[in-house]
Amino acid sequence: MPIDPNAELEITAFEWVPSFAQGHVRDLRPRWACEEWGLPYKVRLISALERPEWYFTDQPWGQVPYVLDGEVGVFESGATLIHIAEKAGALPPIGSQERAAVLSWLLAAFNSVEPSVMELVNCTISRKEEWAQLHKPSLMEELGGRLDRLQTALGDDEWLAGAFSIADIAMATILRGLPDPALLQAQPKLAAYVERAIARPAFQRALEAQLAPFAENEPSKQKEGA
Repeated sequence: MPIDPNAELEITAFEWVPSFAQGHVRDLRPRWACEEWGLPYKVRLISALERPEWYFTDQPWGQVPYVLDGEVGVFESGATLIHIAEKAGALPPIGSQERAAVLSWLLAAFNSVEPSVMELVNCTISRKEEWAQLHKPSLMEELGGRLDRLQTALGDDEWLAGAFSIADIAMATILRGLPDPALLQAQPKLAAYVERAIARPAFQRALEAQLAPFAENEPSKQKEGA
């Protein structure tokens, strides 16, 4: 689904981020959901380096994504995924085990997996500092154990909760951000799961849409045009 400047649903994203973050900013998640379920959306770009003061009214910490759907505003990527899935009719009925599984795995991605992944990312970025060197081995062990459990739970299933869902969007975007590929290589079923997810055309379209403004707004190009 191409971006539609006349769409009612609007996703706020950053106009540019450093290269290590490109393709991993969390507005990728609602973009992917819109592409997956055919919902047209438009994009509002803001600066990540000098976030406008008015934006903190929409998102208290100035983060992205923020989704505005008519008069309804939603922040935090998990909440935006739920909103988009409900709008698209892509969530199972209220009270069903199928819905419970989707929401359980969605929150598991954010609460049981992502914090450890982000802590490892921080240690990797700060790897020259002593605290990072001391903390990394235990963190790798802890995260490896969590991935072991995740792979066991996935088993031979294609997706986490039956059909492809917002839980898979959350989990796949988190796992593809692992800074040490050895962690995923040690879990072949999880590695195959991530490959299946990012091979989906909807993911590829969402990724391309996120990356395009970064190339256009790269600071060196802005200086050249000044």
